[in-house]
Amino acid sequence: MYLNCEGEYGKYIVQDLNAPKTGTPEFQEIYNRFAKRILWIDGNTVPGAFQMNTSWYKKVPELNPIFEEHSHDSDELIGFFGSDPEDPYDLGAELEVTINGETHLLTKTSLIFIPANMPHMPLKFNRVDRPIFHFSVVMSKEYGGEAYR
Repeated sequence: MYLNCEGEYGKYIVQDLNAPKTGTPEFQEIYNRFAKRILWIDGNTVPGAFQMNTSWYKKVPELNPIFEEHSHDSDELIGFFGSDPEDPYDLGAELEVTINGETHLLTKTSLIFIPANMPHMPLKFNRVDRPIFHFSVVMSKEYGGEAYR
């Protein structure tokens, strides 16, 4: 038995943040004030991997909406999870997310599938009462930072 990422196949286990520098330095500063990125994986961190990002969103960002409308050449899965283990479907927040021009108000834990080339976002935070666990998975080897200003 190997501990954590030791051994021959430990290279497939990511336990330290190695996120790319996406967006302007100003965007990165704002992001770090409202969110805490946990882990990032893509073909640069683990050869052959697709891209996944994980973060805690802690409060309403000062730049709101924070992410611009964009699309990807690959499918994307986006998740927003509430942090109350007694009521995991309560998002503990109110977010507005736009998919192909249609805006949805999210108040519940949500998974969102975005087909390739479909415009999505902006993402607007109306309120954050408790931290939100966020992840996004883009089925490509690298994320180009299309959403970041």
